[in-house]
Amino acid sequence: MSTDLKKRRSRRKKWRRFTEGEVPLGAYIVPNLFTTANLFSGFFGIISAINGRYELAAVAIIISGIFDILDGKVARLTRATSRFGVEYDSLADLVAFGVGPGLLMYLWALQPYGRLGWLAAFLFLACGALRLARFNVQVETTSQRYFSGLPIPGAAGMIATTVLFIHDIGASPSVPLNVMLLVMTYVLGFLMVSTVPFNSFKDIEMLRAKPFPVLFGVIALLTVVAMRPGVVLFLLNGTYVLSGPVGYFYLRWRDSRNIQEKPDADSGEGDGGALHHDGESAEKQTMDTDTKG
Repeated sequence: MSTDLKKRRSRRKKWRRFTEGEVPLGAYIVPNLFTTANLFSGFFGIISAINGRYELAAVAIIISGIFDILDGKVARLTRATSRFGVEYDSLADLVAFGVGPGLLMYLWALQPYGRLGWLAAFLFLACGALRLARFNVQVETTSQRYFSGLPIPGAAGMIATTVLFIHDIGASPSVPLNVMLLVMTYVLGFLMVSTVPFNSFKDIEMLRAKPFPVLFGVIALLTVVAMRPGVVLFLLNGTYVLSGPVGYFYLRWRDSRNIQEKPDADSGEGDGGALHHDGESAEKQTMDTDTKG
């Protein structure tokens, strides 16, 4: 009887306490579940775009962006970041934010342009892949406050919110509108592979210092978005996309202005020094004359 009891006890799973700093194996599964949800939503968006349900495809891209934010936050909170998670997240992002938006833009607006249209969609996808590869290589060396180039979720969100905005205002497809969308696709691809800095909104210190104002701002933002989702999301995403180039050219203009003002200040100091030196020489000469006299 005692032998059977020992065997049953030995078969039971032995639970153990994790030491400080040790991460349980199950913690690595949770972030990857969010990444899988991101991939699923992106694939659903591709199917919806092929079936002609463009608004639903745009919504799926936005939902993929939400899951993409959550998987990184959960991984950092649970200290379950891993190289596997980084690579899996990049592959999911390429499908959700590269293939999905490129196919959506082509089927929705760029198809009448033939080769020029599908090349724009391919360029968007290729630049997104290069952007993800560069981010994975430079993730340990670049600043955490700014992204180097437009993030691929931001570019995908711009396409998705544009679709929702056009449908929300009831605009009908036209040649000028499609030309603008074609140019926008090329510009988004260029911004992704550029070195224009974009804010990453990873300033944790601000959240810790002012949690209540930040919470109030988030609630107010959600309230405004709920009023006209298509219009408000388009304006927010468009503001973020424009903030990078505007800030970049402003910094370049300010730096060039400072460089131009510096030689003027140096020349002013040089003239003042020369006058001071001439004054001292004249004063010395006067003193010598008085002495001789």
